[in-house]
Amino acid sequence: MVDWHKAIEQTYVVKFPQQHLATFGVTNIDYFIVTEPVYTAFDPSKKELEGVLRTGTVKANQPHVITPNYALNISGFSKNAYEYMESVSFQYGPNSPAIMYQYSNHPDNLEIVGGIPTEIAQRISQDLSKKNHNLSVVIVGVDEFWDVALLKFIYEYTASSLSFNSQEIMSAGLLDPVEKYGNLPTVVVSQIEEMFKSVLMGGSVDVLKQELDKWGVYNFYEDRFLGLFK
Repeated sequence: MVDWHKAIEQTYVVKFPQQHLATFGVTNIDYFIVTEPVYTAFDPSKKELEGVLRTGTVKANQPHVITPNYALNISGFSKNAYEYMESVSFQYGPNSPAIMYQYSNHPDNLEIVGGIPTEIAQRISQDLSKKNHNLSVVIVGVDEFWDVALLKFIYEYTASSLSFNSQEIMSAGLLDPVEKYGNLPTVVVSQIEEMFKSVLMGGSVDVLKQELDKWGVYNFYEDRFLGLFK
């Protein structure tokens, strides 16, 4: 059995998306993952005569700005991971900005297609290119680790878009530090302002308090927060 480390080595992208991840919106990438069926290992007569085609969509939410303070509130990590984030907070400042990407996978269909996987992938890629389908990816991977192949692509796609997204966010002034609020990035200050407005319209005070605590800036907003109860 091939483990996922070896599966990664056998995974490659035939067609990469022709657009970066959107900086100020949602990005939907249609994927086509072609693999050799697992059963060919037990029936050599069928080897390389057909492939498994999985299709679906990966949804990338709009990139969000986070800080080391905020990252410390993410659950499910080890003590060592939290100590690392604390060291980052100490080294760069608790409100130094970074960009967080969030993805969700929406599988669509699975079918058996005639031909060897590489040829199938090439046919699909050529068809998508003719249709100018710029937000699509075609991958050849290992059947039992097809989702690992998808994650590998997501990582590479994010890395290729990071510089572009960062530049657009910085150009818009969204990462500029606001000294009044402990150098919190401008975009976060704007989000908190919207939450204060929401509370005045009947929104949840508890949610606002939780958000202030997550960013580690309650002390900067304490008087204003308590003023909501007057």
